[in-house]
Amino acid sequence: MVLTELIAGCKDIPDTKIETGPIAPEDVIATFDLEPGFKIELVASEPLVSDPVDMEIDEYGRMYVVEMHGYPLDKTGIGKIKMLSDVNGDGRMDKSAVFADQLILPFGIMRWKKGLLVADAPNMIYFEDTDGDSRADIRDTLLTGFAFSNAQMNAGNPIYGLDNWIYLTSESGGTYQIYKKEFGDLGSDIFFPGKPGTTRIPLENTGRTVRFRPDRHQLELTSGVTQFGHDFDVWGHHLLGDNSNHIYHEVMAAPYLKRNPDLLISTSTQTLTDHGSEVFSITRNPERQILSAEGVFTSACGNTAYTGGAFPAPFNENSTFVAEPVSNLVHVDGIKNKGASFVASRIGRERKEFLSSTDSWFRPVNMYVGPDGALYVVDYYRQIIEHPEWMSEEAIQAGGLYNGKDKGRIYRITPTSAPTAAWTKGLHLGDASNEALVKELANRNRWWRLHAQRLLVDRADQQVIPALVQMAKNPASAQGRLHALWTLEGMGVLTAEMIKMALQDAIAGIRENGIKLAELHISSSPELESALLHLHNDVDPKVRFQLLCTIGFFDTKETAGVRDKLLFENLQDNWVQIAALSAASSQTNSLLEVVIARYNPEQLAYASLVQRLASMIGSSGGIENIRHLIQNAAVANPEKVTWQPALLEGLSEGLIRRKNASSEFNQQQAILIKAYFEHSSPSVRKAALQLLKVIGLQDRSLTKAALKKALSAVQNRNLPDEQRVEAINFLSAANPVAHVEMLKKLIIPQEHSSVQLAALHTLSLIPENVVNQYVLQQWPVLTPEVKDAGINTFLTSPERVSILLDAIESGKIQKASINFLQGVQLMTQGDDKLRKRARSIFAHNDEQKVHKEYQKALQLQGNSVKGKIVFTQNCALCHQFKGENGNSFGPDLGTVSKWQPEGIMANILAPNLSIAANYELWVVELTSGESIQGIITSETPAAIQLKNVGGVEKMIPRSDIKSLNTLNISAMPAGLEKSISHQDMADLLAFLRQNN
Repeated sequence: MVLTELIAGCKDIPDTKIETGPIAPEDVIATFDLEPGFKIELVASEPLVSDPVDMEIDEYGRMYVVEMHGYPLDKTGIGKIKMLSDVNGDGRMDKSAVFADQLILPFGIMRWKKGLLVADAPNMIYFEDTDGDSRADIRDTLLTGFAFSNAQMNAGNPIYGLDNWIYLTSESGGTYQIYKKEFGDLGSDIFFPGKPGTTRIPLENTGRTVRFRPDRHQLELTSGVTQFGHDFDVWGHHLLGDNSNHIYHEVMAAPYLKRNPDLLISTSTQTLTDHGSEVFSITRNPERQILSAEGVFTSACGNTAYTGGAFPAPFNENSTFVAEPVSNLVHVDGIKNKGASFVASRIGRERKEFLSSTDSWFRPVNMYVGPDGALYVVDYYRQIIEHPEWMSEEAIQAGGLYNGKDKGRIYRITPTSAPTAAWTKGLHLGDASNEALVKELANRNRWWRLHAQRLLVDRADQQVIPALVQMAKNPASAQGRLHALWTLEGMGVLTAEMIKMALQDAIAGIRENGIKLAELHISSSPELESALLHLHNDVDPKVRFQLLCTIGFFDTKETAGVRDKLLFENLQDNWVQIAALSAASSQTNSLLEVVIARYNPEQLAYASLVQRLASMIGSSGGIENIRHLIQNAAVANPEKVTWQPALLEGLSEGLIRRKNASSEFNQQQAILIKAYFEHSSPSVRKAALQLLKVIGLQDRSLTKAALKKALSAVQNRNLPDEQRVEAINFLSAANPVAHVEMLKKLIIPQEHSSVQLAALHTLSLIPENVVNQYVLQQWPVLTPEVKDAGINTFLTSPERVSILLDAIESGKIQKASINFLQGVQLMTQGDDKLRKRARSIFAHNDEQKVHKEYQKALQLQGNSVKGKIVFTQNCALCHQFKGENGNSFGPDLGTVSKWQPEGIMANILAPNLSIAANYELWVVELTSGESIQGIITSETPAAIQLKNVGGVEKMIPRSDIKSLNTLNISAMPAGLEKSISHQDMADLLAFLRQNN
């Protein structure tokens, strides 16, 4: 038998379930699976706290918690800030007070001055209690103008940086379609209200993380974008994340990207994970909605670098934690250096998470490293965590959006031998002397270091300077030296001599920060330039990278020499190239000549460098110089072929950004056309066409002759497949409308798949719906690869989407042919009618209609041992279970353990309910007259691989195919219920779900 829909994240089988409801706080610990060597305990729960999303422990040991009650749709201002306390000193909170209220969707908190900064879009608000009654009587809006949208995209999560700036997550609004009126506020300019003449960030630039210094009215954008949850490692590297990309690093800071507008890069961040986005949930009866993929990160948030100094290796300073509330778990990575950035790897148990729960209401959304070095987990504890914008209409109508609104928990994770938290009895850091605060700069826990730094900068007592200078020289604590330097900087008293000392420190992280400090003082202390340049041979790649970033502001012969030296010695690091080219004074043409002269084709980095330099020249270089480069790159020469493609591609990228580029290069068309048809290098031919598309085909006589040559090549099946594809691509640059019928004839099983895909792409460029009509007409004979590309042709406009939905509703295309990402795109259409139609299709609960009499099996207790026997007798002919016990004709049924029983049973009893993509049954009629049935397991441009029920595979050349048709039925036989009793079904389900 063939169970269907085994593609990761497929939502054709909704997670229907028997609802278990919330678990009481005193029982919730039993639901957790925690990394061995650690323990978890409840610190706070309802009724003291509910809907928590962030927390802060101040220098007096007071715990403040942000309660976001309004999520998802309530804008009446019911959010609060609670102050929790431990009256009896047992480590668990037993008293709460409302510190502030009348907040809409509060989404972050940070201790500042004598009060708290609270993010509540569109504002950043300062609260302070001046009369000691535990309730704020000062409410001052420090910043305003942020977008008001989905909570995870609103301004939030303020954190105090090593550099004394406050960093805020912030994304641009406007992602809503259904609730656009309520949550589509794009914001305005971000500014300090009531402070005329201070910095404003224009609206069009607000979609990035923001940093500010409220006491100095300084406000800036950073270069990265992050959703809720970001942090810094101990050396100040900014770690970010979003729903599906759980950890990435802001490598290039904004000032370095601003200085050279001709350097075009798509991102300032580096994705760190080396293990993809897979997560391992243990949740029973998971609550997932139509757009929440299963088994992967879909709601990553609360990124927290562990800097508490109390965890054992490898969960120490080099580890980062991230919450995944949809899958009810907390993930951990170990961070290792890799050039200018890092790589994040799984640590701990294999195929298990640091913390996971069987409770589907467990919703970890944030974490906090406390003064005791413990990791505090903030649990929103709701039945539903998704916003209704991305839920099915049926799920919204069923209610439950606010189930759990009166609940919430905060947990404390420590090594098993750790004592009860002592800070809950009160702390006295806020009353400590300046000298005592300076000592805390060397504390192994960053909580103490940063609070001490913040307090010292706030006090700005000049008498503490000698103690800070002494700490900056402390040989016993690198962290003490680091924080002392930045404290002196925050107080405005750091000297050039102290910076020079940092540049010579034995610890690379301090040298790196020393360069950043030197950058701030170079205008007043120009002698620092010489000290910086001495670091060009530093052994640490991050020090060299920061040096490249910083000296990009200098325009001297010496710095240019160092820049070129660092560039060529570290060319394999992509970020080194970007840093070197970001310098406004880069001598682009002369550097390009040097690169071409030194070109090493065995190092791919040379090609990317040539492409970037050419792009900069194409964007703003001289016309004659560009013409010369085109001539030099397009003329056939075996010695040039290594760098020619990169040069042409770079010029294409640059010229796209240039006005009137087409009119300046008419004479180069002939050169490029000749290169396209005659050059020996496929890469040069491809790059020449790319450039032709940019400058246009203006010369009609040249175009006519070229088209004739292309058409001849397309129709000559004796030519190499690659050459025919190139000819089809040329038609896409010219006039595909005139060749519709010819292109259609290329989309047949007998043609190589690359030819079919090229023809399909070219047809899709025609504005009318020609391509979609033909895809529907040919659908039964399109192979899986071409079908997937065919679906994508429908996703380019609302009109084409409507045609696709019509086809799915009529049964011409099975909804299982739509992969998860395509389904997401359909269900998030801007057009209200199309979006509702798509959601009605993909959220439909078909399995509830299947064999009602078999619902009894779902109520029976299954035996997995007996279920294995049922599997062997009925399923093993076509399936394996986790790579064993059967044949691999159909999908491995070990992959369905996370499905709900209803979904598994429905597809057993009605195999044609939703046939999984790649598991349709095909009939191939060969030119010899033979007919073969089976599943297409793979395909190449020249052949398809067919596997029959016995597991025998056969390679069939496309030239041998007379016809190819899908039967749109499952290869699994129907009628299995005749041989399986209700109890057998219960046992089989228990076997298939035994590890759930």
